[in-house]
Amino acid sequence: MKNYWPSAAYQTLEIDADNQLLVTDDFLRTYLHRPELNLVAESCEVEKALHQRLLNDPRADIAPAEISQMLDADIQENYRVWLRYRTRLLAASSLESFYLSLFAGEGVDVPPLFIAQLAQIFVRHILGDDPHPLDARMGELFFRTQIMSVLEDGVVMAADQELVARNAQAGETGNIMDLLKGKSMSARSADLDVIHEDNAEIYWTRTEDYDLAVQLNVGQPPINHFSRVLEKWLAHFLGIAVRITPMQQITDTKWSWHVGLDAVASNILNRLYQEESVDALELANIIALFRLDFLDPGVVPRALEGKPVYLGIGMDGEKLLKLKPQNLLFNLPLAKVS
Repeated sequence: MKNYWPSAAYQTLEIDADNQLLVTDDFLRTYLHRPELNLVAESCEVEKALHQRLLNDPRADIAPAEISQMLDADIQENYRVWLRYRTRLLAASSLESFYLSLFAGEGVDVPPLFIAQLAQIFVRHILGDDPHPLDARMGELFFRTQIMSVLEDGVVMAADQELVARNAQAGETGNIMDLLKGKSMSARSADLDVIHEDNAEIYWTRTEDYDLAVQLNVGQPPINHFSRVLEKWLAHFLGIAVRITPMQQITDTKWSWHVGLDAVASNILNRLYQEESVDALELANIIALFRLDFLDPGVVPRALEGKPVYLGIGMDGEKLLKLKPQNLLFNLPLAKVS
């Protein structure tokens, strides 16, 4: 069993008979230890008392007046945000239903950090205790922004954006090429190691370092592992079986449906579908395309039976890939269940 991503708090949750995750008191306590809510030397007595009360009973009722008595206005707002979040968490039947409810309304009122943590928890859950290390590395795309670079030999590399931003050497150019050395994929292992099939086991010694670059070219193993994680994501949340296949381009003259897995890909695919002009520079922002086939044709409307859905991921003007995995859950052409 691999205890990867321990800080995600996955181990504090319970699992019900339907393989859904249930919120526990220990899970709620993890938020109280986050920097936004944890005590510091300057914390006032009211904050200290409230913090201890919530540690003792994370579901305790807290009156608005108690929050207002704290001396730090920023801490007051942090508690208001978290208590609203806690109320919605506890009202949901599972963590999955809570996550889906976040995107079903008119807007998301939950901090992005919390949403990313939930995505990490779900990926951890669906991959299980002994996944392939490339599944885990590609799963990071679901909850951590990647920065992209295209090397001279056409290799498309992704690295963790936060890690690269912290590295002074990369910070001078904003490019992960400065962190990689060597002419071949196997030799690029200086400040930033490259994970691939031959060395994939190194992942387990550094699961929370987020310091492994990965190649995202279509035709290479990592993008295939990303496809498998997407398949598991859909199976867990929607209970549907699909096959997702990476592809170089869409040549389908009867293109019927597509889903962008981030804002950039959504924009470009929408325009291509509407037969609008997209110049070569913009098209170069598409990192990878995929074909999704439903293994059970009956889950889609009859008019779309047997027709694939095309997926895409892309990078923005700052070379960042910011995946929105919820897009895959809400934008597929599924038949309505009566």
